Amino acid sequence: MSADTETGGSGAGGAGEEPERAEAEARSPRAGSAAWRANLGLFLATAASVFVTGVASFPHEGSLLGADALIQGAQFAGTILTILVAHELGHYVAARIHKVDASLPFFIPMPLVSPFGTMGAVIRMRGVIPTRRALLDIGAAGPLAGLAFALPLYAWGVAHSHFVPGSADNLVELGESVLIKALDRAFAPAAPEGTLLVYSPVAFGAWGGFFITMINLLPVGQLDGGHVAYALFGPKQDRYAKLVHRSLLAFFCVIVVGHLGRDISAGRSLSVVHLGRHISNAIFWLVWFQVLAVLGSLAARGRERAPTTDGDDAAGALTIRTRVVATFGLLGLASLARSHPSWLVVGAFFGGLAILLAMEVKGGVLRRHDLLDHPPTGSEPLGPARAAIAIVTLALFALLFMPEPFSL
Repeated sequence: MSADTETGGSGAGGAGEEPERAEAEARSPRAGSAAWRANLGLFLATAASVFVTGVASFPHEGSLLGADALIQGAQFAGTILTILVAHELGHYVAARIHKVDASLPFFIPMPLVSPFGTMGAVIRMRGVIPTRRALLDIGAAGPLAGLAFALPLYAWGVAHSHFVPGSADNLVELGESVLIKALDRAFAPAAPEGTLLVYSPVAFGAWGGFFITMINLLPVGQLDGGHVAYALFGPKQDRYAKLVHRSLLAFFCVIVVGHLGRDISAGRSLSVVHLGRHISNAIFWLVWFQVLAVLGSLAARGRERAPTTDGDDAAGALTIRTRVVATFGLLGLASLARSHPSWLVVGAFFGGLAILLAMEVKGGVLRRHDLLDHPPTGSEPLGPARAAIAIVTLALFALLFMPEPFSL
């Protein structure tokens, strides 16, 4: 999933007429019309991508163009798009209330690759957010608005889900959070013994909304959670963000080691089949560790000053291209370790991971850096009411947290 909000710099550097002319052209009616058409085009492409994903994701009788398949696709698409649109409009309306120059959301279609048919959306905000109060309102409005729709939709969807005979072997299991378990207990039908719950299209779409909200509430960088945490903690959040970011790498290791420990406790010998599955189940957090590093590098490029300790312009720095290639390589090896397990593949994965981490220590995010620093805003702290809202919003991340979002 993508970061939900991008905050740009305060303007072009240097004096003269060129920056003023560029700003005037960007605000011209023709530029506004072109941007509006781009927003609409991306939304329609995303709607089509999500609908096709919904049609292909659920079992149905007849062809993919049959009534059953089309209804399921429409239910899934309507659910997840409702949550995403509410999320993005929450950001947009809050930005307008605080007179922050914000674009309409740019939705990101992602057919075939994403299990939801989309990578979410981004809103570009130009200029500095003036106060921590405004930063909180803009950052928190999206997740809170999205959850206002995701909660009742999931409750209805899971109540209309059904059970099938069998177990979860060879099936993708969706992660559970504290919030999801509570909703299941309250609304899901009682499970007959020896059966497996299969989500309805509405329930799966709402689960996707929870998943996207969880990712965006990570208190790192310029994700929604990063905005909320910076509004609450101020510049100290830059230090906390680095700790949270590194915890994702640690969590990858904890999941793999934890599963191995349970295998040993159960009397199972070390098996390459099990090890490959554990790597595959934990790889999500390693990927997001790298995604956030890439987003931080892109944000550093957009800052007016050069990166102080990292970024593509720093000597010996780990480049975005290297990170992307290495991450896709590890993803491919993890997939092979799951589908065609062998000690050679597992060894190659851990060897590649060791090389990547060594490069991160030498010239990346495992040394001192400023890639995840939040753009500064006003120094006045939040009042008690908004501080409480910030705490509740960050607590939602804990309630939505799924240790293994996808597992086999």
